[in-house]
Amino acid sequence: MVSKQPRPNRTLDRDLKSRVNLEQANIATRRPYVAPCIAGAFIILAGLIASMAFGWSSQSYIIIAATAVGAYMALNIGANDVANNVGPAVGSNALSMIGALIIAAIFESAGALLAGGDVVGTISKGIIDPSYIGDAQVFIWVMFAALLSAAVWVNLATWIGAPVSTTHAIVGGVMGAGIAAAGFTAVNWPTMGKIAASWVISPVLGGLVAALFLWFIKVNVANKQDKIAAARRWVPVLIAIMAGAFSTYLAVKGIKKIIKIDLETALMIGAAAFAITYLITRPLIRRQSEGQENSKKTVRDLFKIPLVCAAALLSFAHGANDVANAIGPLAAIVHTAEAGGIAAKVTIPVWVMVVGAFGISFGLLLFGPKMIRMVGEQITKLNPLRAYCVALSAAITVIIASWLGLPVSSTHIAVGAVFGVGFFREAHWRFNSNAAKVEAIIAKEATKQTQEKRKHRKLVRRSHFLTIIAAWVITVPAAAMLSAGIFLILNAFTA
Repeated sequence: MVSKQPRPNRTLDRDLKSRVNLEQANIATRRPYVAPCIAGAFIILAGLIASMAFGWSSQSYIIIAATAVGAYMALNIGANDVANNVGPAVGSNALSMIGALIIAAIFESAGALLAGGDVVGTISKGIIDPSYIGDAQVFIWVMFAALLSAAVWVNLATWIGAPVSTTHAIVGGVMGAGIAAAGFTAVNWPTMGKIAASWVISPVLGGLVAALFLWFIKVNVANKQDKIAAARRWVPVLIAIMAGAFSTYLAVKGIKKIIKIDLETALMIGAAAFAITYLITRPLIRRQSEGQENSKKTVRDLFKIPLVCAAALLSFAHGANDVANAIGPLAAIVHTAEAGGIAAKVTIPVWVMVVGAFGISFGLLLFGPKMIRMVGEQITKLNPLRAYCVALSAAITVIIASWLGLPVSSTHIAVGAVFGVGFFREAHWRFNSNAAKVEAIIAKEATKQTQEKRKHRKLVRRSHFLTIIAAWVITVPAAAMLSAGIFLILNAFTA
């Protein structure tokens, strides 16, 4: 009996299918290496840009190396810090991940290039006194060690999924290298005390403001019987508050390069923005809510577009302010290497600003989704209404802190606001559960057990809470110790 041979076309189909599966598997295994390769190429490109500006000489090598490290730091800022601005919008489904990345990249770059501070203190907000470091070469190594240690620490924090303050990382780096170079007397300890206080002030203040806004919206809009009428009354007011807060925030923090504005003038600008926005949005909200269902979902949907605008404005302000964390020490190194002396303040060259702006955008696009999901989805469940409270809290808390003269971190404020919203929901849930338990005291035992389970329901993931708090606390000392070690190695090597 003759056995049947498989038809050639079937054999060919199986071979082709196997080859396609093999190629797809190869692509899947190579995918995790794509982003690091692109990031590495950007770091090399930044170094080449510096070499084109300064050439290849013994004096320019340190500038080229510092530019590469500055690019590395900018990538890490984009990967870690930017998530705080767009994470709540993504977690609430007001923005897709792709849309958030595009908006954040555009507005971060615009903020850095258009409104980034053109003068940056070389010793990062007065952490150390440069007069204690007389030698220019030693000062260069202090800045280099601070920049590298901060970048490594932020990279590590991103890897473990902890949003940390890049400002605190660079402050810790400058402090550690400064102590290693000139001793403890070189450090401005009152300033460091204020920074330590901000570990508590920033998240607590941000959480309280966000929780208060969420409570106000629940009482005056979401829990009303006629939600549409309540929304028409209060949503334009809340959007106008956002416009006024962000106008004040940008006037105080975001446009220093264009014009310097004191807090009183900024508040007047915010008041004008509040009035104009209220007059514009009131008829728009009325038109948008016509024919809609009288439900909480309708109320939440009214906040989606304002939330997208808030994410864009937060990104612009963040790019304007935090780009200095990547390029401030780099600008100090460039100036010191060129001038051969230490200056209290330096002007940032345009090419250095470009490296910082594009580095933040590349870091966001390549590595940002992980931290965006952490902030927006994994701490507590957000919807457009809750996310709006987070964004509004970020702007208002900075204004309050500026008025009171309190040191705050934008990262701690935003993440603290997310925690504040989550813990408020827990407290609100437990209060309602206790009330329901009192009403059902004569019900069956099964009902009582159900109510007891509801009483202890957790709406904030405790593991993330503890990880993030621990990362905040150890950021400055960890960056300081790492920076001191790097400085001692570099200084010994050059000596």
